[in-house]
Amino acid sequence: MPQDPGDATAGVEVPKEIRNATLLIALEALGLLGAAGVLLVKLVTGHPAKVWGAIAEIAFALAGAVLLALCARGIWQLRSAARTPIVFIQLLSLPVAFDLAFQAGLVAYGIPMLVVALTVLYLLFSPGARLVLDRVPD
Repeated sequence: MPQDPGDATAGVEVPKEIRNATLLIALEALGLLGAAGVLLVKLVTGHPAKVWGAIAEIAFALAGAVLLALCARGIWQLRSAARTPIVFIQLLSLPVAFDLAFQAGLVAYGIPMLVVALTVLYLLFSPGARLVLDRVPD
């Protein structure tokens, strides 16, 4: 894709911290897309007690996947404005992951979510990422 001559990120190399954070965020988006698929299969093959509730869950998972994918794209393009929704989503996922791992007993789901959220937060606020994101205007 050709770079816009007025683009402030032209010639700026994407740091490894941003590449790694983008990869993790994209994996989160894929995970939500997979969850929406599983919920859709359960809706079609089963008999949910609340059909509209199941549809709402599917829509919420799809919306989250789209939001994360857009944020991953924005952060890959070194748009500092994309960092805010990513940080917000990661902070929201911390108590959910903790609850899944330690209160609901679903360690296989909660611990990876916890590790990914903390890793993305660390990567986005690492010196290399801050150097690029804090100086590039949107």
